Amino acid sequence: MLALDPAFLKTPIAHRALHDASKGIFENCRSAIIAAIEHEYAIEIDLQLSADGCAMVFHDDTLDRLTDKRGDVSDYTAAELSQIKVGSGQDVIEPLEDILHLIDGRVPLLIELKDQSRQLSQTDGRLEQATIDVLSLYHGPVAVMSFNPYMIATMAQLSSELPLGLTTGGFMDPSWGVDAERVAHLSQIADFDPTRYSFVSHFALELTAPCIQTLKEQGAAIFTWTIRSSEAEAIARQTVDNITFEGYLAAHP
Repeated sequence: MLALDPAFLKTPIAHRALHDASKGIFENCRSAIIAAIEHEYAIEIDLQLSADGCAMVFHDDTLDRLTDKRGDVSDYTAAELSQIKVGSGQDVIEPLEDILHLIDGRVPLLIELKDQSRQLSQTDGRLEQATIDVLSLYHGPVAVMSFNPYMIATMAQLSSELPLGLTTGGFMDPSWGVDAERVAHLSQIADFDPTRYSFVSHFALELTAPCIQTLKEQGAAIFTWTIRSSEAEAIARQTVDNITFEGYLAAHP
């Protein structure tokens, strides 16, 4: 198990970077990342795969919610995605490589690989490999997680140089279409391997789950998603090592 950089345990993590749509600063975009750096927050971003195999910084499977385009992110090449504006601002969808140059190790970076199977099952490994290829040249504090344990297992096989973890929670969005048996299995965090993984990021409303206490006893770091107020932050910090937040400015310990 590769330990997390200590900065991950003391620097609040801006969920999808420090976005504020009311100011034209949208999630996972350059302006939100710059804002997070200016406030000295760690940054969480999401990765999807382009049609030509590039790791792109974007949360959703489809472009519909955040852009004026339609269809799956994976239907477009990296060059095409890089021309698509996000929200009403001036930012575009960017490749991970460009965002790494922007961050340049100034704050910790937590990367979530979005499930490419859409069933939280085995994938073809293309996003995992694309992520490893880009991160191999990066020297700042970084860690990688996913809801899909198969993807993190693949990351562990591809590289021993990255701290790895699972995004977890008993709640699973029904729109994912994942069967109940699979959800029940994932809710127990049964795929966590304490010899290879160093943390989980768990749903904020379920921090009292027995499996979280078990993982803490095994030495895993516990993050939580997503905290949306200072009051919720105060409660969460009684249990967790760090928070992922949005919608307010988290306190620096």
